[in-house]
Amino acid sequence: MFAPLKVFVGRDSRVPGVSEVCAFSMRRRASTPIEIHYLDRPELTAAGLYRRAADPLASTEFTYTRFLVPHLAGRKGLALYCDNDFLWLDDVAQLLEERREGAALQCVHHDHVPVETTKMDGAVQTRYPRKNWSSLMLFDCGHPAHRRLCPDLVASAPSAFLQRMQWLEDAQLGALAPRWNWLEGSSPAPTTGTPGAVHFTRGGPWLAAWRHAAYAELWLAEQRAWRAACALETAPGAARF
Repeated sequence: MFAPLKVFVGRDSRVPGVSEVCAFSMRRRASTPIEIHYLDRPELTAAGLYRRAADPLASTEFTYTRFLVPHLAGRKGLALYCDNDFLWLDDVAQLLEERREGAALQCVHHDHVPVETTKMDGAVQTRYPRKNWSSLMLFDCGHPAHRRLCPDLVASAPSAFLQRMQWLEDAQLGALAPRWNWLEGSSPAPTTGTPGAVHFTRGGPWLAAWRHAAYAELWLAEQRAWRAACALETAPGAARF
């Protein structure tokens, strides 16, 4: 029996429910066992695991908590991190088939230069090398290269050092197919079917201004399905999932 894949989803208190829709969309398409964990910054702070000073350039509450994943996973096995603004449309087990032995971390190697100056609800849209690489990361948590990626380093390292994954050598950084981090408004349209996972990096359908975004109707349908599942789960006498 294989251990479930640990999945860590970023959480931001300013957009309640968005992380849960992301996790729901992954869980109900997964053919392999998965174990969802939410990166809740207040909880991590209270536990003494997140100690970074406030950063005015951090656009979300999980800008830096994502780099705690190998530590939170006990430094063993595989763990997947994704931002909360993902909609999963395919089986995460297929992503795991792209696992490369020896890679400390795998991600989609975007060459993304956003044209917008703001994103989401007015947050500044910054430009930097390897932008969006850290929005989806498959960690080999037991890889020796992650030993230095501890709470102290996450608290003190420059933002660029973390976002550009500079604790790793380039040879330790593997690639995933672009379909697993399809950037709405930037990535080319699929020739067939849908992306494996849509990333609403500019702004998502939970915001009225972004109800026109590509695949917005699918996210809204997923939100309705999640709400229905929550209502069923909490109904008197209902069986729990």
